[in-house]
Parts: sequence; structure tokens; C-alpha cells
Amino acid sequence: MHCPFCSAADTKVIDSRLVANGDQVRRRRECQQCRDRFTTYEVAELVLPRVVKENGRREPFDEEKLRAGILRAVEKRPVSMEKVEMAVAQIKHFLQATGERELPSRIIGEQVMQQLRALDEVAYVRFASVYRRFADISEFREEIDRLQTESTDKTESQ
Repeated sequence: MHCPFCSAADTKVIDSRLVANGDQVRRRRECQQCRDRFTTYEVAELVLPRVVKENGRREPFDEEKLRAGILRAVEKRPVSMEKVEMAVAQIKHFLQATGERELPSRIIGEQVMQQLRALDEVAYVRFASVYRRFADISEFREEIDRLQTESTDKTESQ
């Protein structure tokens, strides 16, 4: 690491700490030449898989597109931005953990639905209606009935 003050190449790490939930390392460094100290942050650069669309087109994963879709679904719902960011982070972590170089867009859509289902059922139904291309009101009714059945089953098992 070059010193930002004198550009010397010889610096020494004098302290390291984990920050940002353990996703970053903060390092205090001291230049061996001018003795000035500075801080650096290290973050692992993990490559996200490419997305294979239904039409076969391949494109890089776009975090902003993912966030925009989730925000559209939770619009005017009582879901904090912090929870949206956590959902985005969990989806990205899932994608990285697959270890795949390419993933079908369907897998990402299913992950979004899973996260939305945990955040807000109305947002989940909104997203599902677009993602699954609901043709009429009966498909909405079926999805809502499925949600009600599952939440009743969870309540009874507790």
C-alpha cells in the first residue's frame, strides 16, 4: 500500500478490526518513511453470476434493478428501507453462495418472492402477480388463499 502523503511504498499495519458486520476490515497503517498514519478498508470482491433471461439473453447481475423491483412491490407499504436493503443483501449472498457463473432469472425471481413473502404479504402478492403474469382475478384469489392457508398452518403448529 502506497502512502497517500509521500507515496512511499513501505507502510506498516498497526491495527486491524472487523467493521460493517464483519464484511469489511479496517486497517490503521503507518508510513515507514514519513511516519504519517492513515486508514484503509478492505472488502472482499465477490463476483455475482450472470443472469440468463427467459429469451436466452445473458446480462450482468444488476443490483439496482433488483432493488427497484423490490421497492416497486413494497411501495406505500410499512416496510423500512433497512429491511429492503437486508433483503437485497440476502439475495446477493444466496447468488454468490451458489458458486455458479450463470443463473436463470427465474431463480432470482423466486428469491425475491421468498424475501417479499417474509417482509409483507401484500408486496409479495403484487410482485407475484407481475412475475407470474396473473391472467385474472381467480389467480390472485388462489395465491391469497394459499397464503392464508400457510399462515393458519404456521399459527396452529406454534
